[in-house]
Amino acid sequence: MSQERTEIASLGEFALIEHLTKNIELLNASSILGVGDDAAVIEPLTGQIVVTTDLLVEGVHFDLMYTPLKHLGYKSVVVNLSDVYAMNATPTQITMSVGISNRFSMEAMDDFYEGVYAACEKYGVDLIGGDTTTSQKGFIISVTAIGEVAPDKFVKRSTAQKGDLLCVSGDLGAAFLGLTFLEREKKIFLESPAVQPDLEGEKYVIGRMLKPEARKDIIEFFEANGITPTAMMDISDGLSSEILHIARQSNLGCVLYEEKIPIHDDTRNAAFKFDMDPTACALSGGEDYELLFTIPQADHDKLVLNEQISVIGYMTEPEKGKKIITKGGNTFDITAQGWNSFHK
Repeated sequence: MSQERTEIASLGEFALIEHLTKNIELLNASSILGVGDDAAVIEPLTGQIVVTTDLLVEGVHFDLMYTPLKHLGYKSVVVNLSDVYAMNATPTQITMSVGISNRFSMEAMDDFYEGVYAACEKYGVDLIGGDTTTSQKGFIISVTAIGEVAPDKFVKRSTAQKGDLLCVSGDLGAAFLGLTFLEREKKIFLESPAVQPDLEGEKYVIGRMLKPEARKDIIEFFEANGITPTAMMDISDGLSSEILHIARQSNLGCVLYEEKIPIHDDTRNAAFKFDMDPTACALSGGEDYELLFTIPQADHDKLVLNEQISVIGYMTEPEKGKKIITKGGNTFDITAQGWNSFHK
């Protein structure tokens, strides 16, 4: 059964944009004018505007051999929204620009945008503009996300205080292990195309890689419980790298407890299959899109209400350095990578 294929060239750029954006309904009162004019118009309702942008390049940030286009559309929106939440803000609009080569059909782009719209709907965000262009080879995606935050309630990386608790949402290391499985299966497929992929029981870690979620729920929890983190960022490059960002930019040291790092049982089991240390995956893996934040010790009792938040350490004066205490009681400097050997 041959699948229908419509060449994008048969539509032209304007018809393509019209086709991809024909069903948009604006959800946010701050979205005054969306797709269809030279520029969109937004009107902030309450406070300040937060803006972030991401560029995703095929072969660098994603591999279409194992990434369904619908998932890619979803993920390209979510990773941007995660940066808005990391500022303690609420995302309201995105723009989406793509560069596509002639190997992509109209149907392929429909799949991609189905994922984009699914993410917009889930997070209550309006797609208000963007661009399409020809790419000589590969798929290029640029997303800009816009959010709103009450006046001066945004949270930076550089404002943690000595004695603050170091906290993280969710669990860590899963996305890296999902990627490791997918890369293994790709290698096997390239060598032996007849071999069926073996991803039995790895739904959790692969899902965390292909379809991450942004932590809207944590920002809503903060608001509902009167919590304002002193510093915050999202975890895209691995826990150790992000902790170093907050410590350096706040001019502080920190203590991290290995036993407190939240790791899902499926992640732990997946790590053992590759003879990897689950802690190393959490520290250096990346693409978890969880929130790393600091709060005053006085707010500790409020955190107990949320089992999705783990206290993993605390901030110290800068001369104490940036340390991790292992389960065995040994102390090491936190480094941005190369953790595989620290248990040995």
